Amino acid sequence: MQPNSRRLSMIRAFTPADLLTLANASCGMVAILLCLAWLEDDRSADLRGAFILPLVALACDALDGYVARRHRRQSALGADLDSLADVVSFGVAPAVLGYTLGLRGGWDMVALTVFVCCGISRLARFNVTAAALTEADTGKVSHFQGTPIPTSVVIVLLLALVHALGLTGPRFWPGAVDIAGWTLHPFALLYVVSGSLMISTIRVPKP
Repeated sequence: MQPNSRRLSMIRAFTPADLLTLANASCGMVAILLCLAWLEDDRSADLRGAFILPLVALACDALDGYVARRHRRQSALGADLDSLADVVSFGVAPAVLGYTLGLRGGWDMVALTVFVCCGISRLARFNVTAAALTEADTGKVSHFQGTPIPTSVVIVLLLALVHALGLTGPRFWPGAVDIAGWTLHPFALLYVVSGSLMISTIRVPKP
């Protein structure tokens, strides 16, 4: 360890924006825990929270950038912290929610895994290309390459609708097909489409 490098105190290093990012991650984690409780037949667990918390995470994700710019305080941890939080709240949590509601076939699990891997890949690409995409006059990234991972809240909202209509479970709407001995619910393909858009080269203006 270099003598002039102080030990990085995690608590001291956090800025207000980082705390919002951690709130984002916390929402995703609690959503996952609610799903696990539901899978254990603990009907005291309120699954509605698993639909609502990703939306709260989205609000925190939007606010952390605003707070960082407003206070002009960005920690060295900020960018990586944001990506890791997004993986939990907008990658793993929506995938676990889909599994919880009935997307449990072999091909369903492949689709959910592809979705999460695409989300991780998209965030890694953004982290390594952010500097090149940053405009010199504003200091802001001009655009995203591929759709941002928080767009997965659209899938969460669709899951909430299907669940509210009582169309989840083994015959998850609009049904299931067997392919090479594995089950595929067509709804799971939405995860594949979402993941494909995330790793695409589509230019999306950054707000």
